[in-house]
Amino acid sequence: MITINELKRIKSLKFKKNRDKFSLFIAEGYKIVNELYHSKIIIEEIYSTINFEKINSKIISEFEMKKISFLKNPSKILGVFKIPNNEEKFGELILCLDNISDPGNLGSLIRLCDWFNIKSILCSYDTVDCYNPKVVQASMGSISRVRCYYLNISEILKKSDRKIYGAFLNNSSSIYSTDFDKKSIIVIGNESTGISNELSKLIENRITIPRFNDSKYPESLNINSAVSIILSEFYK
Repeated sequence: MITINELKRIKSLKFKKNRDKFSLFIAEGYKIVNELYHSKIIIEEIYSTINFEKINSKIISEFEMKKISFLKNPSKILGVFKIPNNEEKFGELILCLDNISDPGNLGSLIRLCDWFNIKSILCSYDTVDCYNPKVVQASMGSISRVRCYYLNISEILKKSDRKIYGAFLNNSSSIYSTDFDKKSIIVIGNESTGISNELSKLIENRITIPRFNDSKYPESLNINSAVSIILSEFYK
């Protein structure tokens, strides 16, 4: 049975201010919870409606699960985890996100970085919180292996000794003719408006994915498709 206080606290984690207050986030679904459960992330509590092998959980009713779930169709398991507090560690390639607003997009980008072995992502302050339940869900467990750091992007780019690339639609060099430096920062902008003017001024290398048809449509690529193409070309 779940207590009223537990219920209230879990439901409050929908909001960033409460995730920050309690230093907790939630994950739902067996695959995601299982990966987080067996990662280095600290477990607060696991709730489930059935017993799962190799996962210790507090058994609750399906009615109670519906009360604490953020999904339209609740899964049989939900986990509450501690938000990790790790020092900043970046590899040779840094993916920098400027005002990514869609939780599903950020979750998918985290998953992409996991695929390409990018352990850390640099995010602007106005990028959606990586522990938003929808972000965690879309990351499909990769949130346990990839860290997002929210910092002043402008100051980072000004002080960095890395080569800085930015993804643009116009007046840019094709990624297929770009000789990427191994130690780099790749800046990706907002889904609708692109990279902000403030950051654009700090980017020395403008890159684009060329369109190979003669039409002006489609106007752009889905952000996740674009980043996957750029990262694939970078590592080629």
